[in-house]
Amino acid sequence: MPEVPLRADAARNRTRILDAAEAVFAELGPTASTEEVARRAGVAIGTVFRHFPTKKDLLAAIMKRLLAQLVADAGEHDLFSFFRHVVAEAAAKKTVADLLAAADLDIRLPEAAAHLRDAVETLLTTAQSSGAVTSDVRLPEVMALLVSLCQGALHGGWDQALQSRILDVVFTGLRPHS
Repeated sequence: MPEVPLRADAARNRTRILDAAEAVFAELGPTASTEEVARRAGVAIGTVFRHFPTKKDLLAAIMKRLLAQLVADAGEHDLFSFFRHVVAEAAAKKTVADLLAAADLDIRLPEAAAHLRDAVETLLTTAQSSGAVTSDVRLPEVMALLVSLCQGALHGGWDQALQSRILDVVFTGLRPHS
């Protein structure tokens, strides 16, 4: 069944709720309440639950929005700058990922993840066509590297210098060998 477009005021409330939820979870972590999200969004708790019946639904919407933003961002980058951007975003969004892990939620976003894979595949193909990346590298390896780097940024306590050095090592491995 097709999604019914939201009224303008409902769409604004949804956006305010998602913005507030990202900020609340970033600041307060896994114990953040939906009541705090509602307060910061300037809406009643019933409005939050009308848009997101459960906290899991709210988290799924946040993750879907973050993935969609990464897909949009891919169009502004080459493969290497996209890696840097995504790893930086992963480090910045740490508390959302921690919240998902802490709550042991099974949030599956296959369509959003497929769009991200497609965007990365386009970046990889372009990089290989230009000779910036060796032709024997495949998408599953690139996705595994990207996921691993994001996990490292999330949980490794990397400072900016270490993050940069690690990315340089990965990029060396992706480039054609003399």
